[in-house]
Amino acid sequence: MSKQILRKKLLLYRNRKFKPLIANYNLLIKVLKKFDLHKDKKIGAYYPINSEIDCFEILQKLEKLRYQISLPVIRKNNQMDFFQWSFNEPLCVSKMGVPEPLQIKKVNPDILLVPLIAFDKYNYRLGYGGGYYDRYIEKISNLKKILSVGIAFSFQRVNKLPTNNHDKKLDFILTENYIY
Repeated sequence: MSKQILRKKLLLYRNRKFKPLIANYNLLIKVLKKFDLHKDKKIGAYYPINSEIDCFEILQKLEKLRYQISLPVIRKNNQMDFFQWSFNEPLCVSKMGVPEPLQIKKVNPDILLVPLIAFDKYNYRLGYGGGYYDRYIEKISNLKKILSVGIAFSFQRVNKLPTNNHDKKLDFILTENYIY
């Protein structure tokens, strides 16, 4: 099955099954502790759209623990960068209709929380098809070691996704119930 057909089917399924669930904070903290990630680390996250699992409660708790939060800003040629953001700062709406931080301080996250449509047992993800996160993971991995954590619902797991050379495997997938 092609990525386009799979993406369409899984988005329809996710939209039907969607409940306003939040990501599991305790499971993420287990991942962070496993890697002894200290509070000076930068976390790149996403603004939840299109029935994606909501990571904002986790981000609020992490910000209170003094982790630095950043959100993506989409650039030309399907590129993106992350900019520091705090819950007491405004967001602006991009041309794509996604809230983004004001572009004041660019950061390179140590931990990247990644939205997805589906994931497989090998921790590959299926996104919306623009390749933003795959390109970003490739770019940042050339600069530093990064921990990539997909955020998903358990029902988004499939046995195997079609992949190509550009697809990046995630370190972990965090669902409302499990860590893969």
